[in-house]
Amino acid sequence: MLSDKGKYASATQNRRFVWKEIVWPLILEINDVVFTLDQYQKKRDEICKKNNVDISKTSRGLVSLLQKGIIYKENSLYCIHFRLIPYMRLKAQCDYATAIHEVKIR
Repeated sequence: MLSDKGKYASATQNRRFVWKEIVWPLILEINDVVFTLDQYQKKRDEICKKNNVDISKTSRGLVSLLQKGIIYKENSLYCIHFRLIPYMRLKAQCDYATAIHEVKIR
């Protein structure tokens, strides 16, 4: 991840990275719409080590995904937006652009 971008571009980049590299692969791996913080952290640590990425950037990315409504937090569980469930069931690739588009359709 580059750090010479502006504040909003950097937030978007963090969000995209966390979605593409951590959250969506985790969802497909566990084959469930919900995941725990422990599951997320284990996947995050693995990906950060593999890609030499600072964990703090991924933390901001997760919070940003929550703010955008792509994932929700209920008690100690995180879940994906209901409109993304069909992608999970099909084990389809769901990039950030698709996810944000599905969530924003009303």
